[in-house]
Amino acid sequence: MADIDVHRVHGLGLAAARRAAEQMAADLGRKFDVRASWQGDTLRFERPGASGFVTLGEKDLRLSLSLGFLLKAMKPSIEKLIHEELDNLFKQPPRPAPATPRTATPRKAAKRPKRGG
Repeated sequence: MADIDVHRVHGLGLAAARRAAEQMAADLGRKFDVRASWQGDTLRFERPGASGFVTLGEKDLRLSLSLGFLLKAMKPSIEKLIHEELDNLFKQPPRPAPATPRTATPRKAAKRPKRGG
């Protein structure tokens, strides 16, 4: 049973989500000596005391992580780091602002020069 289980919706599409997951694996590898490998659309990762996976879909992802005895005490901080990493790498692309219809502004009557004298 996983100690940390996260389900996220994303709007990246599968190819961009895969690139984001690869970036996450590279970051975790540098910071925590995590080794990762792909099996289809699932990125499996492990290091001493922890193992898990990220399964990617076109519109969502699921991250599951099992912690060893010593790392269970750090679960809250590990879970916080995971959410921060996912927030950073799988953020939704900005949606274009809806087009607002232009309202006609009333024109001011042009002043005419006075004639005559």
